[in-house]
Amino acid sequence: MAEKQEPTGCVGNKMGRIGMRPYWVLNLSVLIRAVHQVGAAVFLATYLVDGIGHPPSLYLVLVFGSGVALLFTEWMRHRQLYRELCGVTTACKLLLLGAAFHGFLSAPIAVLLAFVLASVGAHVPKLVRHRLLF
Repeated sequence: MAEKQEPTGCVGNKMGRIGMRPYWVLNLSVLIRAVHQVGAAVFLATYLVDGIGHPPSLYLVLVFGSGVALLFTEWMRHRQLYRELCGVTTACKLLLLGAAFHGFLSAPIAVLLAFVLASVGAHVPKLVRHRLLF
């Protein structure tokens, strides 16, 4: 017996609830993402390059503030973000960064791993990234 396919063309790929997000918020999120990447690049460099020391306060505020703003703009569209792969990836990334900050893990390795995880999580196809895990 043939399996019934979803309208997306994928079998069994259930995405979370999708809400309305104004188009201007989408455009704003592109700018926020660019700011987040600048802050994240400086944050990563301070952990990977010797002699820089701690991340400058301005960039810490930049990276964490823009990260919260990105989560909010993404939540406006994907209302079950915490149950989707991208939400779980974000939670794992924050746990890795927290463990590095508090000394539970080697900071350079944990920060680099968090960035690789974030990059992979952000670039997988939409039907995978927003798939409900639980």
